[in-house]
Amino acid sequence: MSSRVIILDTETTGLEPKQGHRIIEVGCVELINRRFTGNNFHFYLNPQRDIDEGAVAVHGLTSEFLSDKPLYEDIAKDLHAYLNGAEVVIHNAPFDVGFINNEYQLMGSEFVDMATWCEVTDSLVMARKMFPGQRNSLDALCKRYEIDNSQRQLHGALLDAEILADVYLMMTGGQNSLFAADVDEDAVFEPTFLSTNKPPLAVIKANNEEMAAHNERMQAIKESSGGECVWDNYN
Repeated sequence: MSSRVIILDTETTGLEPKQGHRIIEVGCVELINRRFTGNNFHFYLNPQRDIDEGAVAVHGLTSEFLSDKPLYEDIAKDLHAYLNGAEVVIHNAPFDVGFINNEYQLMGSEFVDMATWCEVTDSLVMARKMFPGQRNSLDALCKRYEIDNSQRQLHGALLDAEILADVYLMMTGGQNSLFAADVDEDAVFEPTFLSTNKPPLAVIKANNEEMAAHNERMQAIKESSGGECVWDNYN
């Protein structure tokens, strides 16, 4: 697994590149060692064709808005350079990969197979393995992990990539550091002891519902780690 992970999403004029549909927005969020770098990649694109009404209802992007935007071929080399060699995480990857490959094919480019120049990870496949039989849309995962997606009235490639980045971090281990960004991780902290004059602390045991939620989370960690969950050794 690469230490550089790109979370990617696209918006399109319709559902099938074979029917001539094109990419109209691409949004990417960069993570290095599980930290947001701010080095994101985002463009709106002129598809040079009409947009299906159903697609406009999903993302709100119109032909008028996109008329002065760059063509895919204008950003193709920069996008390839940005993604090249990284692990690229996409929710329902075959959809976006199919459109990206199609765009390079239309250009006559050598980069017609995205899987040959980056490692593609489908977060939808990951979610289905972790939560079989449950809804695993991006909205459903946000609800499951208590991630705020209240700004998502319409789909948008960069916004969805930012939300998916939070979901991906939760799916692959949750908190990525015991320390805040402004804390010296090499600092030595002296322990603080409670006074012996204080009454003993109350022990509050988890109830059945809390234990069930704990066991569900531990099972998800075990599955996502390929069965290498170290906490299982202490059961």
